[in-house]
Parts: sequence; structure tokens; C-alpha cells
Amino acid sequence: MLNRDAIRSGAFLKSFSFLPPGLLWTQAQIDHSLAETMAKRPADAHVWVFAYGSLMWNPLSRYDERVGATLHGWRRSFCIRLVAGRGTPQCPGRMLALEPGGHTEGVALRLSAATLEEELRILWTREMLTGAYTPTWITVTLASGETQHALAFVASGCPQQYEADSSPATIARQIAQAQGPLGTNAEYVFRLRQALADSALTDAYIEEVAQTLADLETAG
Repeated sequence: MLNRDAIRSGAFLKSFSFLPPGLLWTQAQIDHSLAETMAKRPADAHVWVFAYGSLMWNPLSRYDERVGATLHGWRRSFCIRLVAGRGTPQCPGRMLALEPGGHTEGVALRLSAATLEEELRILWTREMLTGAYTPTWITVTLASGETQHALAFVASGCPQQYEADSSPATIARQIAQAQGPLGTNAEYVFRLRQALADSALTDAYIEEVAQTLADLETAG
């Protein structure tokens, strides 16, 4: 269900109609968020997106360039209560976001200018399903040392979805038990760990979460 056709047809949003009233955003809300964010777009020739989670291995939006990038001042954090995709309201997991502090190594994607409007709408519908993120213009440092403005989806702090304690010891058992239409929450962690390795990157926080999950699986 997480594919371009499902998002463009509206089937992706409809598949989450089971969510509690008011939690699932409408396409109109998503489009409004996109318009608001693009109104603040820096005067650059291209639109870059900073990928630090599943956008690293399954971006869906088409891009013209993919390069390693570092974001200073923000860190990965499983700080969002996950009730859709790889979790449910009855058995929530944790969704990855960015919180202030530290730095994050990921990749920067330069979206295709020829289809920019379509690529951004696909990206927004995918990421802003419940409005758990605040789309933010940030500055990333590319592998070449060049800096670029880019879009990043950071934690919104919404009381309905934000979890203050995102330490590995707290979240691992919750992640281990959660699953939904897109698979298990644990699979997400292990896929992210592999995506980082494939890009010759590591993240101590992700490593600790993944290792704690592996220990739980071994312990049965």
C-alpha cells in the first residue's frame, strides 16, 4: 500500500480510516501544510530533502541526485507514538523523528525539478499522515563540504503523539511488540540500521536500539 499509485489515488489515506477521529489528516490538511512550507522556501534553485529514516531506502518521490549529508543540531529519536503503518492504536510502537541536539548523518535527495509538485505531494501525503512532524527548512552539509537548504521532518511535539522518553531501554520492548499493515516496528529499525551501513554510516542511538531488540528476540 505504500507506493506512488496508492498515494496518488487516495487509497493510501483511506487505508488508515480506522484511526481515532481527528488523528488522521485529510488530503486538504496535508496540502495546506505543503503550501505553507513551500511559501517559506529559501530562494534556491533546487529542493533537497534530508532523509534520515525510511526515506533512505524507500523514498518513493523521484530525485535527480542522492548524496551523503550531515545535519547539525538535530538527532534521531523514536519519540513519536506509532499507531499507523507499523503499529496500531491498540498496540502502538515508536516512529522515528528528529529532536534538537547532537547531529545526524543521512542522505540528501535533490527532487526532480520537472515533476517537483507531484513529488512533494507524494512526500507530504506519506510523511504527514497524522501531522506528527513539523516540516522544517534546515541547512545540511553535503559530503563535498557544500551546504544546502533542505527539508527535514522534525518532531512536532504534539501531545497526542509525542513521547518524551525515547531511550532504547524504554522503547525496545514496545517496538518489539508493535506491527501493522506495513510490517513490524522492529523490521523498520533493522532496515534503518542496514540502510546506514549501506551508506557507510553509523548512528550510536540506532545501534543501541537495534542491539536491544536483537537481545529481546534471543531471550524469546
